[in-house]
Amino acid sequence: MKRNATAQWQGSVKEGKGSITTQSTTLNNTQYSFNSRFEDGVGTNPEELVAAAHAGCFTMQLSAFLTEGGFSVGNIKTKCEINLVTGSIIGSHLTVEAEISGISNEDFQALVTKAEQNCPISKLLNTEITSTATLV
Repeated sequence: MKRNATAQWQGSVKEGKGSITTQSTTLNNTQYSFNSRFEDGVGTNPEELVAAAHAGCFTMQLSAFLTEGGFSVGNIKTKCEINLVTGSIIGSHLTVEAEISGISNEDFQALVTKAEQNCPISKLLNTEITSTATLV
């Protein structure tokens, strides 16, 4: 399987603007700019998109491991924070809240760690990955 996205940019890095379109067109000429990346401008940015990808991938991987373990998955909510410092992503932190029937906190934490280490986006990122997970 292959997926793709396209980015287009016009102008200088600070004054220019760009757009991103995904293969599915969920993002369709979605704007991004220096301001949306480094300040509070309107639009998305690459780090936000990486955060969305990591949160989504991890959550699906955790659901798969929970299901394989025989647990009933009610709801899993994951927030991902990407930390960009001096032009490098230095970390990705996952904050997880989950409703899972019949699982001990110890087993849950073990599966969170397993998903953190094994989701395809985690494997792609060359950075420290951490998590905080809570059963609700």
